[in-house]
Amino acid sequence: MVDTNLDKSDARKLRGYLGNLFWDNPYAHQHNSDGTFIYRYPCVQYKVINGLCLLIGFNEGTEVIKKTFNDLKAINLDGKWEEVLSKGLESYTMSFSMSSEQKHYSFLTPWLALNERNYEQYKKFESWKRRKEFLEKILIGNIISMSKGLGYTVPEPIKTNILKIREVQTSLKGTPMLGFLGTFSVNFEIPDYWGIGKSVSRGFGTIKRVGELEN
Repeated sequence: MVDTNLDKSDARKLRGYLGNLFWDNPYAHQHNSDGTFIYRYPCVQYKVINGLCLLIGFNEGTEVIKKTFNDLKAINLDGKWEEVLSKGLESYTMSFSMSSEQKHYSFLTPWLALNERNYEQYKKFESWKRRKEFLEKILIGNIISMSKGLGYTVPEPIKTNILKIREVQTSLKGTPMLGFLGTFSVNFEIPDYWGIGKSVSRGFGTIKRVGELEN
């Protein structure tokens, strides 16, 4: 974690700067040496939470985190240098697997659940019940895709329940997007600060475990 007093939208700029800085490591920027995209769950994710820059790395991505911690003194964001005021490094082991009970999570940053096609489907549903069911199916798909990218085979059905959700306007690469903030439960263990949905490497869909909430 790096203290730079950033805005959430700066996660994209942070990814761009560090991705170029560590271009020799494809896991820093999700691209092969020929520029083609790596279609797998990102092993390095760049986030801004409460003004702090948070880098999450696991498996092949841990080397990027170590280099950042050891070498980074300042960050260039769109031509503006930001001094790194303080930083900390933490290594830990977390579970990523099915759970025998429902775990509760909150989105810290907007969840990009919809693409162009299913956005139109979502808008056609007039009742909250139908929209909720639709989003729950997408959430299950996101977790299954994440599991495949990490080599984990989901052994039984994933059960989700969106408890509270609200629409928020955000943008991705300058394009306006509809995102969601709220809480959900699922019979799955997901580490804190990992991302769910689209563009998680840029900080979207960041979740954190919370205590059990009333529906």
